[in-house]
Amino acid sequence: MILVSTPGTWSAVYQPLDHAAWNGWTPTDLVFPFLLFAMGAAVPLALARRKDAHRGRYPVHRHVLRRALLLFALGLLLNAIETPPPLRLATFRIPGVLQRIALVYVAVAAVTETLPLEGQVTAAAGALLAYWAALTLVPVPGAGAGALTPAGNLASFVDRALLGRHLLTPDFDPEGLLSTIPSVATALMGVFAGVWLSAPRGRRGWLWLWAAGAAATVAGLAWGRVFPINKNLWTSSFAVFSGGIAAQVLALCHWIVDEPRPAWHRWLSTLSGPFSAFGRNALAAYFLSVGLDSLLTRWNAGNGLSLKAVLYRNGFASWLRPCCGSEAASLAYALAYVALWAIVFAELHRRRLFISI
Repeated sequence: MILVSTPGTWSAVYQPLDHAAWNGWTPTDLVFPFLLFAMGAAVPLALARRKDAHRGRYPVHRHVLRRALLLFALGLLLNAIETPPPLRLATFRIPGVLQRIALVYVAVAAVTETLPLEGQVTAAAGALLAYWAALTLVPVPGAGAGALTPAGNLASFVDRALLGRHLLTPDFDPEGLLSTIPSVATALMGVFAGVWLSAPRGRRGWLWLWAAGAAATVAGLAWGRVFPINKNLWTSSFAVFSGGIAAQVLALCHWIVDEPRPAWHRWLSTLSGPFSAFGRNALAAYFLSVGLDSLLTRWNAGNGLSLKAVLYRNGFASWLRPCCGSEAASLAYALAYVALWAIVFAELHRRRLFISI
């Protein structure tokens, strides 16, 4: 998320490192659903550990609500940092990445704590089918039923009705309220994957998960023929498609990391440092990196240029753009920015300093 969120300049980005304009997908569009999928896989295990640790003395629902409120508040603070001054409350954006994570977290915790596995599967399937039916059958004033344009779809209409001008754009918000429903299904797919891998299934359990993910990917592509894959709307086809790819990646990671191969483990242990450093401080890494990028973008360095523009031009564009193009220079800046934060969080990891809520 840091890599794709902080290029040197948004005017020169390789297509795979940018979101699809509307329908369709790029690798960048898979980052957020992968995050929700991973959260879904972790939530039941984390809540179970908390129950065992506190033995009923600290209600789980209180912990869930507290954590969700803090996540939502951090998301609002990040929106405030990203908003160019002056900050106008009348148009201040309310939705966001952390806000959606907070809502999905509460929903997944509620579903997994109150329903058996069969009920959870039914809830996920029902959410996807209901969202499909709503967006294709419910008429929108001025656009009719089935319109999936930025301004004419039902999700955007609901967001404008409930949130008014507090959206990313006047027409829609990619982290809006109604489109959060199918994103809950994405996280529940992670729950199912985590449950599957946690159960004793022999050494081929990962292969069945990979096959299920492949089937979901194909199903999502097929569904996309009638209900387009669209990350901005988080269409049901996008949820199934991205969840399927996430399941395949998780299965392969399980096969590589958890299968007993001592030679592989020695090789992986030397490469895992930066990934562990970011993973143990994931929230802090996202918040601080995006926040600093926003400050650098707004910091006036003179001559009408921001501090980020000066750093990018002098440190990367001046020598990379002539030989390799603007996209390469922009990517080099993003890679250097990721490396900078890798150093910061590697040091925190070395000192066993982990920031959590």
